Amino acid sequence: MASIVATLPRDPARFVRWFEALEHSGPGQQDPLFPWLAESATYEQMCWFLSQEMAGEAGFDDLVALTQVKLPQRAKLEMARNYWDEMGQGIAAGMHGPMLGRLAGALRLHDQGETVWESLALGNLMVALATDRHYAYQSVGALGAIELTAPGRAKLVNAGLKRLGVRGAARQYFALHAALDVRHAAAWNAEVLLPLVEETPEVAPCIAEGALLRLRAGARCFDRYRLELWSGPAGVQEPKLSA
Repeated sequence: MASIVATLPRDPARFVRWFEALEHSGPGQQDPLFPWLAESATYEQMCWFLSQEMAGEAGFDDLVALTQVKLPQRAKLEMARNYWDEMGQGIAAGMHGPMLGRLAGALRLHDQGETVWESLALGNLMVALATDRHYAYQSVGALGAIELTAPGRAKLVNAGLKRLGVRGAARQYFALHAALDVRHAAAWNAEVLLPLVEETPEVAPCIAEGALLRLRAGARCFDRYRLELWSGPAGVQEPKLSA
């Protein structure tokens, strides 16, 4: 990635435009796995996919809390607002982590067998960036990439769960993130990325590196999931997606 990040714009507005374009052109975006989950996956295949995704879930609330330490005021305040949303704005039933736990319990995802290494590597990456202060700006970029790219995938996963008859209360996590993360991404770009690059243009490559690390790790997961689901022992042959 060195050759990519070295040539990125340091101008704040141009950098944010580059970052926003990752939603469509970044690694792993528009992956055919997700339309297939929405339209064709069986209940068992959906459960296997979700078990892998949850194994790589490091807890966005904790990652934000660790990353915001000693950041400039404007960025810190937006990250605090993001954290408060993740914490259900003080209401236990609205906390995002337990929502995911309720889905795991409803679908008995603990019975899905071993976790693939790509999923574990994704979670390890996010924890590593957030817990080592040397990589604070990479963590800012990685978290921003999640907010930017998650809504489209969450919408398709929610559609697949609904098609398979999973009740609304159980799929609340994906239904919520399909909409909420759109607002979170816009606020992150405007109130975290823009002021950080305005104040210190030298952090732009670090933010970009973190975003690309996270997206590439996600793309590696999607490749493995398709391999397992479409041609693995418990999977099916690669499907034909409807138009």
